[in-house]
Parts: sequence; structure tokens; C-alpha cells
Amino acid sequence: MVVYPGIYAVLTGSGSPVAAEAATLLPTVRTMVTVLYFGLFAMSFDFISGYTGYLSFGHAVFYGSGAYFVVLVANGKIPLLGPETPFMLSLVLAGLLAFVLAVLIGGVSFRLTGVYFAMITLGVSQVVYVFVRGWEFVARNPRDGPAVTGRTSGFEIGVPGVDSLNVAIGQLTGDSVEGLLGVLSFSPTEVSYYAIGAVVLLCYLALQRILHSPFGRVMVAIRENEERARAVGYSTFRYKLAAFAVSGFFAGVAGALFAGFRRSVSPENSLFFLVAGDALLASIIGGFGTLAGPLFGRLFDETVREFLSTEGAGGGLVPYLRDVLSEGALATELVGGLTVSEAIGTFLVGRAPLFLGLLFVVFVLYLPAGLLGSLRARLGSTVADWTAGWFDRR
Repeated sequence: MVVYPGIYAVLTGSGSPVAAEAATLLPTVRTMVTVLYFGLFAMSFDFISGYTGYLSFGHAVFYGSGAYFVVLVANGKIPLLGPETPFMLSLVLAGLLAFVLAVLIGGVSFRLTGVYFAMITLGVSQVVYVFVRGWEFVARNPRDGPAVTGRTSGFEIGVPGVDSLNVAIGQLTGDSVEGLLGVLSFSPTEVSYYAIGAVVLLCYLALQRILHSPFGRVMVAIRENEERARAVGYSTFRYKLAAFAVSGFFAGVAGALFAGFRRSVSPENSLFFLVAGDALLASIIGGFGTLAGPLFGRLFDETVREFLSTEGAGGGLVPYLRDVLSEGALATELVGGLTVSEAIGTFLVGRAPLFLGLLFVVFVLYLPAGLLGSLRARLGSTVADWTAGWFDRR
């Protein structure tokens, strides 16, 4: 993923013999930025759901709260915090806000188990969604959500106060880096890709450290047999609540990255329960209880969506077929007077959710462990352990 922008530029460049095919198959760098910050959200979802067995259908509350917090700070609507507040401080505060919300919600939700826990988190999520959707404080038209109006520069990721160690993320055309190390040059989107990727990597390493600690072992024990974990002396309620709070913190950070890059937020793309549904989809495709799996699950999801896009953002199958096929081929009749062009419009245009649903069913039936989980089962260990063992054998 570190070298992906360079690979994409080479393969899709005008001088490449496979430029059209690469643009059709490969997600754009901008799409990869989405994969990174939403992948972090999906990992936070997997942290609680994949390692304790409690499905949090209301996880969008933490993602949305982090996103709204960043935008409201940038617009000067949060007391004591103005538009000049460093983004890294807003990022941490957004995570802490989500942490507090997770403690409050988890304190009630973890009184229940199983499907009842999932339903109460879903109910809380919908209450928050409806409340924010009608709250005039956040925007003149709350249904559309607020956009950043209090600042014209991008949100800076790096070390606050040290200009040379900060880069701006967002959609501003001027936020580019030229001649890094005397050789490398990055576009604004590539700057956002690497800056957000660095934050996601640090969060991933922190989550891994937690999972490989005694605390993480108790989380797995709760997932495998909560009654036995309670019988040997662990306060499972406290452990679940702490895990939920940690998960909420990183979900809030992911939401802050989302808002920082998009410079706007709305209830539909941050607080709606289907946002948590997308995290669930990424976790199942990538592999529950793998932590990194949801990131690859989201990459698979976004790649398929872009491949089947109708407007051809980054290529897309439909525009590619219409460009490659001749007018005669498009006018060819198939069955019952249906032409190739009409078949493309009927079976491909706007059908990405349909094909994703079918792929989801295939994964559940034939790859229940997901992409990364199945790979680990095949290798007999994690990829890192297998790679280290392979080099030892060599």
C-alpha cells in the first residue's frame, strides 16, 4: 500500500500499454484514502465485535461524533476551541468524545447480551441520528450536515507547531509536496493518502498492542466462553466496557479523519446505522477477529463498487465496455430483441449493490473466515509468522 500511488500512476499513465485496463480495474488513489479511514473504523468495529463476540450495530455513533466534532471545531462552534485549533488536537479530542459516549452507551448496553445488546446499540444509534438530523445548531440545514466554513487551509497532520513536520489533508489544490528528498513529488490526494495512512498505521499498531496484552487475552476469553471467564474471577462487564470504550475512541479518530479529508459531514454518511453495516460487511469479507482483515475487506468492497461504477470514476466496467465495443457490437441483438447496449444498461448500470450482495452471500457460504482469516488458515499462522518462518527455513 505504500507504493500503490506510484504503481497506479505508472499503470494508468498515457504511455502505458495497459492504461485503459488498469484504470478500469484499479481503485483511484482518492478511493484508497477512503479505504484507509473507513478501514480504521471497520477495525475498531472488529476490535469489539470480533474479539468479544458482541455485535455493535450502533458503532456509527462514535464515527459520526468524531466527524461532527472536527467540523464544528473548524467552524468555531465549540466553546474554547476555535478554527485555529490544531487538527491533531481535534483528532485526539474527537476520539476522547467518542470514548466517553462509548462508556455511557456501553454502561447500559452491556447489561444485556446477544441479540439484545445488538438491538439496543442500534436503537441508540437511530436516536442520535434522528436528533442530529433535526438539530439546527450543527447547520442551517441539518439533514445535509455542516461543511467547513471557518478556515480556508487544509487540516494539518503531523507535529503541532513544527511547520516542516506537518502536511495538509483535504481537497485543496495547493496542498502538494514537491521534490521530497530531491526526487519525490506528491499531488494533494497523495499527500492525504500518506498522511492519513500514517495515522491509521499508528492506530493499528496500538490496537495490536492491546490485543496482545493480558487485557486482549481476556477479551478473547469472553468471546470463547464468558461464563468461564467470569468463573475464574474476571469482571467481564468491566472488560467489555473498557474494550467498547477503546473501540469507540478509534472509531472517533476514524470519523475525524473522514471529516478532515472530506471537509464536510452529514447524518447519512456518518451516523446512519448502515454505516456500521458497511463496517460489518468489511469485517466479514476481510475476516472477523483478524483486526487487519476489515481494512482489506473495505478495499475489496470499494474496488468492486468502483469497478461497477456508472460514471466511470477511475474507469469502471460500464464506461470501459461502451468505449471498447463498436457501435455494431453494442447494437447486436441477444435474446428477445435485447441489444448488447440495453443489456449493459439493464444488468450493470446501478447494479453494484446487487453484485456486492451476491458476493457477500458467497463469502458467508464458502469463505466464512474471510480473506485474511482463510489465508491464515491456509498458512497455519499469521502472515507475519509464516514469512518469518519461511526466511528461517531459507
